[in-house]
Amino acid sequence: MIASEPVVLAKPETFMNLSGLSVRELLAEHQADASRDLIVIYDELDLPLGTIRIRQRGSSAGHNGMESILAALGTDEFLRIRLGIAPDRKVTDSVKYVLAPFRKAQLKVVDEVLDTAAQAVDVIVKEGPAAAMNRFNRKNESGEEPPSK
Repeated sequence: MIASEPVVLAKPETFMNLSGLSVRELLAEHQADASRDLIVIYDELDLPLGTIRIRQRGSSAGHNGMESILAALGTDEFLRIRLGIAPDRKVTDSVKYVLAPFRKAQLKVVDEVLDTAAQAVDVIVKEGPAAAMNRFNRKNESGEEPPSK
């Protein structure tokens, strides 16, 4: 429960490329509407490690799991929280990088961004998506991403 609202936390047990099947079944099982009731949280290789971005709609930007969800739902009208995982160095094999465990030096930042994502979900449920985007999508005065909280 968040603010007296029932909440279901689900992690698909399918391959990432088939995430849409799980999400569609979950929505059907709970008689939920994607545009009103769904928040998808996923990793984003195009954002720096520790960055969080909340969006209300949009494309997959090449993310296979998101591509599957968009196809299965037939809409891009649902909330998503993107968690940056981009490396601090150039990688030649992005698939290998994404599937590898985080380095020990990255774990503190990963823990912090997961806590921030949980806070963002709380704000979305209690105050709405606009309030969450205003709070968590900010950039600092130099135009750079703020450090995770």
